[in-house]
Amino acid sequence: MAETKNKKNNKNMPDWQSKFNVAVETAEEAVRKIAPGHRVFIATGCAQPLKLIKAMVARSDELVDVEIIQLLTMGEAPYAKKELADSFRVNSFFVSENIHEIVKAGLGSYTPILLSDIPRLFTNCQVPLDVALIQVTPPDEEGMCSLGISVDVVKAAVENSKLVIAQVNPQMPRTYGDGMINIYEMNVLVPVDEPLVESPPMEVTDEIKQICEYISALIENGSTIQLGVGKVPQVLMDYLADKKDLGVHTEILSDRIVDLVKSGAVTGKRKSLDRGKIVTSFCFGTRKLYDFIDNNKMFSFRRTEYVNDPSIISQHNKMVAVNTAIEIDLTGQACSDSLGTEFKSGIGGQADFNRGANRSEGGKSILAMPSTAKGGTVSRIVPYLSQGAGVVTTRGDIHYVVTEYGTAYLHGKSIQDRAMALISIAHPDYRADLLKKAVELGYVVPELAGVEGKLFVYPKELTTTMLMEDGTKIKFRPIHPTDSGKMKDLFYKLSEGTIYYRFGWQMKRLPQKQIQDFVYIDHRNEVAIVGTIPASTGEEIIAFGGYYLDKKSNRAEVALVVLDEWQNKGIGSFMIKYLARIAQKDGIGGFTAEIHATNKTMQTVMHKLNGKVESILGGSIYSMRSDFL
Repeated sequence: MAETKNKKNNKNMPDWQSKFNVAVETAEEAVRKIAPGHRVFIATGCAQPLKLIKAMVARSDELVDVEIIQLLTMGEAPYAKKELADSFRVNSFFVSENIHEIVKAGLGSYTPILLSDIPRLFTNCQVPLDVALIQVTPPDEEGMCSLGISVDVVKAAVENSKLVIAQVNPQMPRTYGDGMINIYEMNVLVPVDEPLVESPPMEVTDEIKQICEYISALIENGSTIQLGVGKVPQVLMDYLADKKDLGVHTEILSDRIVDLVKSGAVTGKRKSLDRGKIVTSFCFGTRKLYDFIDNNKMFSFRRTEYVNDPSIISQHNKMVAVNTAIEIDLTGQACSDSLGTEFKSGIGGQADFNRGANRSEGGKSILAMPSTAKGGTVSRIVPYLSQGAGVVTTRGDIHYVVTEYGTAYLHGKSIQDRAMALISIAHPDYRADLLKKAVELGYVVPELAGVEGKLFVYPKELTTTMLMEDGTKIKFRPIHPTDSGKMKDLFYKLSEGTIYYRFGWQMKRLPQKQIQDFVYIDHRNEVAIVGTIPASTGEEIIAFGGYYLDKKSNRAEVALVVLDEWQNKGIGSFMIKYLARIAQKDGIGGFTAEIHATNKTMQTVMHKLNGKVESILGGSIYSMRSDFL
């Protein structure tokens, strides 16, 4: 959808001070109304009223025990200084970088709380507010000012503060939604014309790029997305430009939304609520973003009570929530707000959106993180959380976990399956130790200790798609350690005849050892691929093929199996050619196969290879060999 503007009817009044009978003061005059012991709220993100804040801090020698209440601030925090601890004490719902040191030193506080619950603290007077320092646009002809880029919990703070002091700034963009305030709802207005705080685009690493590619593959056309605080969620927007009819319902936005909207990927046409609207509660970015959202009807800045309400979130079909974690243990508990006992961020909207997305029809909740921290010296996937770490996302709430090494789906999985899935997407340097610890803790059976050297994730480039005549797309990819359950499902759907042709005898059950041999491979000497179609649990395996290299002959023995109802559709021929391309790339000379004489289909498939095929009949078995050209 193209940018839509309507400045004619929503422009600021340049001469508003002469028209409206309101208290207009300088910043220094206004903050004199702040008294010792007051609880002062400061507006969120890049909407901080810096001139008011600096004027307040200039009175530090006159003030004592002033409690600063805030959610997340992106600019300066001159009140968060050790030498001013007697004058100002920070109590924040999110530990941003500018207050980290004061909180770490014990001279400031962090209040962990769901973002959706914060407004009730104000309305129920659990956290009564004496003063709110905010920033707004100048009024329009009807006396309505806009909170601009920060509505979130600011609206509730304004409605529940005894005194509202507003920095009136013509450089604040006017936004649509819940952010309109009548000029007479504010007690003191302070005219200021200065640039807003800006937050430059985040630095992108190769690990972040890879993670975003994996997440992009999980997002379907027509999905509604939430993008949390952190590098991955915000950078992800760069990887969604080829999607169609995305919707946006998220608490925070950054500069990257501009290019995503201009790409045409975001239309909101298929949203269940607020169709055609990008719903958010605050944003941080640069002037590029501020100019884009100014009087842009496509953007709707709503209160946190609405944006972060899980019942509202869940009403969006295909709701996808993307957030980050600091570390996750092998059972699926994720910590996102602290590094041990040291608070680093906050609960924010992660729990709200995870639960909302999980209840959504076709929804997905995704936690993303690089596999390591501190220059690769620490694994973020751990046997158990660090001492003092808090659980933001519980075992029951977690669905997808993504690192640069792949995607693990945990929902409905046993502790053993969770642990193995997470180990498989951990950094290779830490997989062996994680597996050893998982066995020690009783998370996985001792028999799995033998797969220590086979915890590999296939190269991402080894994927392809087959388009059937009826339009069905079958995705082919190398097998993953998390496919053990799906492989068992495939086996028990096969007919007796198909099982006999594949295994050479009538197997009644698929032993655990056989499943391990299928999924734990090195992707060089042993290769296995699966053909999958979308399913309610992510995907269903309908075909399986693989080969095992004989190093002496440099040829590999190949075998295939296709679910009965999908046979005779060209899938076997497609798979063997796909396997042949992988084998040739690795320098393998050809394929061999042992095929029952009555299995005409597999014999035909072998002849589809681009090379000379030799067949020798021994009893009821053909020994076939094809050398690659």
